[in-house]
Amino acid sequence: MDLDRFRRSPLLGIVRGVAFDAVAPLVEAAVAGGLESLEITMNTTDAARLIERACRTADGRLAIGAGTVLDLADLESALSAGASFVVSPTLVRPVVEACVARGIPVFPGALTPQEIQTAWQAGASMVKVFPAKAFGPGYFREIKGPFERIPLLACGGISPENLGGLCALRRRRFRVRVERLRSRADRRQRLRVGRSRSPRPGTSTPRKLPRSSGERAG
Repeated sequence: MDLDRFRRSPLLGIVRGVAFDAVAPLVEAAVAGGLESLEITMNTTDAARLIERACRTADGRLAIGAGTVLDLADLESALSAGASFVVSPTLVRPVVEACVARGIPVFPGALTPQEIQTAWQAGASMVKVFPAKAFGPGYFREIKGPFERIPLLACGGISPENLGGLCALRRRRFRVRVERLRSRADRRQRLRVGRSRSPRPGTSTPRKLPRSSGERAG
């Protein structure tokens, strides 16, 4: 994942529980819908195999990452499969440290002000605020007061119904929002991509972390 590009187009799709045969059509639908970043959660059956298939199908048109990365074993499996960014529901320090050392964009999860600050200090590329739906846009409005320079990734229960409220906060330097892709075990997939105006240049000065080529809700 190109982290700078992601900051300019901050939409991230989350895929969980999909069948192998559904991956290629899902990737094509995401590309057709204008999405540029997609994560596959590691608690999906054969997640590494799905990530590898998604990377082949995307062929550079979509950044493919791994979500729900809870330990170093998950991390190594995801990176070996081609994941270019990493997302966790909480701060897993060994995972963050390994990603920073290897130049892999990493989004650890947090919720409270203390957790957000701790995740950022640990080396997060962005801090994933999860579950965002629990507190809603008002929480982000307040949290961006003291944490204006920390880029936040809203995740958990983001839908077309509440996405507008989060997007409105862009004018208050709310940097990132997320739309979710849901797939069911019966292979019925629904793709919903929320789009909004791109961020104004120069609205914040987030810390840059060393990274290799490329970037990556779970």
